Amino acid sequence: MGIYNDQILPRLVGRACGSEGMLRWRTKVARGLRGDVLEIGFGSGLNLSVMGPEVRTVFAVEPSQTAMKLAAKRIREAPMDVVHVGLDGGAIEMADASCDAAICTFTLCTVPDPRRALGEVHRVLRPGGRLHFLEHGVAPDESVARWQRRLDPWQVRLADGCHLTRDASSLVRESGFELEQVTQRYAKGPRPWCYFTLGVALRLDT
Repeated sequence: MGIYNDQILPRLVGRACGSEGMLRWRTKVARGLRGDVLEIGFGSGLNLSVMGPEVRTVFAVEPSQTAMKLAAKRIREAPMDVVHVGLDGGAIEMADASCDAAICTFTLCTVPDPRRALGEVHRVLRPGGRLHFLEHGVAPDESVARWQRRLDPWQVRLADGCHLTRDASSLVRESGFELEQVTQRYAKGPRPWCYFTLGVALRLDT
């Protein structure tokens, strides 16, 4: 599945996550970002267009070379600087407390070790910095969750490690953040894939 994962899947994800409906969700999650922003799972740069003028630099963590190539035009046109700082959200090559904010969208479902990645985000954020996150995950309705559990092994294979059954808000809270805002509801589309969590979490001064 090398060609599929390396070349085809990033394009499919870019199309699926770049719709008008998804843009509205991205606009909400990016609200309030400012200064130097870490983004894990940068993808093809779809969040750049919804970040406000208060954002100075985006430090992008993205393992896919194809996704970064797809992002090239968006990076050139972005009003802020974009710096590709690494491939692995679990080992971010940045100094402690070096970013004002962080964002991840549809990333915690896929990273091999979400707690490790969130630990790195926590390390890189300055005390008082905020993590903005938008993720799909396990639904509260047992009938939907049952289908998610059934489909999850296939989803992992076909979507390069993406899971349907992770709980983003719990993962963020268990990684040392204080949840400030959380909205959870079904988005438009098939329910096993469309239970969304949108949140903002504070990196405490500890």
